[in-house]
Amino acid sequence: MRNANLITSDELIEGLLQRVGPEVVVTDLEIIKPFLYEERGLYQGHPQLLVLPRSTEEVASIIEFCAKVNVPVVPQGGNTGLVGGAVAGEGEVLLSLRRMSHILSVDIANSTMIVEGGVVLEEIQEAAKKEGYLFPLKLGAQGSCQIGGNIATNAGGINVLHYGNARELVLGLEVVLPDGRIWNGLRSLHKDNTGYSLKNLFIGSEGTLGVITKAVLKLFPQPRDKITALCALDSVEDALSLLIKMKSRAEYGLTAFELMSSFSFSLACSHYNKSNPIENNYEWFVLLEISGLESTEAMQGRIEELLMEAYDDELIKDVVITKNLRQAGDLWNLRESIPEAQKRLGGSIKHDVSIPVYRIAEFLEVAEKAISQVLPEAKFCTFGHLGDGSIHYNLVQPSNMTESCFFKHTEKVNTIVHDIVDQFEGSFSAEHGIGLMKREELNRRKDPVELDLMYKLKAAIDPLGIMNPGKMLTRRHSPLDR
Repeated sequence: MRNANLITSDELIEGLLQRVGPEVVVTDLEIIKPFLYEERGLYQGHPQLLVLPRSTEEVASIIEFCAKVNVPVVPQGGNTGLVGGAVAGEGEVLLSLRRMSHILSVDIANSTMIVEGGVVLEEIQEAAKKEGYLFPLKLGAQGSCQIGGNIATNAGGINVLHYGNARELVLGLEVVLPDGRIWNGLRSLHKDNTGYSLKNLFIGSEGTLGVITKAVLKLFPQPRDKITALCALDSVEDALSLLIKMKSRAEYGLTAFELMSSFSFSLACSHYNKSNPIENNYEWFVLLEISGLESTEAMQGRIEELLMEAYDDELIKDVVITKNLRQAGDLWNLRESIPEAQKRLGGSIKHDVSIPVYRIAEFLEVAEKAISQVLPEAKFCTFGHLGDGSIHYNLVQPSNMTESCFFKHTEKVNTIVHDIVDQFEGSFSAEHGIGLMKREELNRRKDPVELDLMYKLKAAIDPLGIMNPGKMLTRRHSPLDR
């Protein structure tokens, strides 16, 4: 349990001013205000002050001082998280890496890039592209999320099927520890078996073990050709059969395979005032992307042949294959607009779950049946990364129910969905993290031995409990001590 702060607010501000100066320490509420509200509007921060460091050394100086006076520090990236993981409470210092936004180097021979933690993801993608390379992490929030936050939450996105999560895209890290020391793990090695993999402690730790200030990222050859297709299907089982077919027969890189229910896709089309590219209304849609290192007509012909085979086998009922990048971009815009389109219908109860791929169809059937018994009028907005088993399983407010009445069912619905996720040996948090929102679920559902190890790691690295306190783990002792 963390002790009370050892100094007053004025003493804290004065101490930080002496260390890093007035350009870094911000007390003006109007400047601080944009940092306080998270994406869904469920949480609002009340930090003691905001610090905007310009270097790793300034981050270290800030944290070292806060550790000495026992003041918590909450790291914040682009503030695009969905679980309240970067919200600072009263008496806490909010630390934003917004000013640490430099791409430090690109190593063509080693296929790596070194960046500061505050670089916006889209800028990294563009910098890699200029060198003829690809940084494959791709998210809806890529125009504002920061790479430090992406790594701290082990972000996923649409390319996980082929390239993996953020964890697979990082070779090395520089991290400021909770006592202000700097761990320099900024190595560009593809092989390093010299002990524990310390970088993996910080990837996915949500800022509870330290602040990621720099990273070495993996780059990949930029695909010269991409083929995007929208397929209409009758069932999720057919979508899974199509996935198997495309993975085993495509001969090129299947980089994305996105599932969308008819309801979710029609929402997106309505949001953009566009008609469905496939005229007839089918139960499910799959948006897939195949990439090749060579730009050839043979690739186009081979993919068309495979999709026609799937059509003849009645796996798909209709298909649209894009002819250029603009058409492909239009389809991806529809897919990525689904969360925004949901807002037009009122409240939503959202679930970010991961299920073994072969059991997804069964999960959706069981979950819908169970929820319909509690909310008969519920509308299901289901979409996600079918290729890696990550599904966004959202309920939309029924038209005959007020938002407040709808949200009264949140806890009951969450319990139903997460119980079924457990039944199917899945995860109740696929890619959004734990933060404030899901920490109680973590403590209820995580294996006690795993939880015990997590608490012990937290206590060993952050014995004062000053790094992003209350996020991911509660302040209780290890569950094995109960």
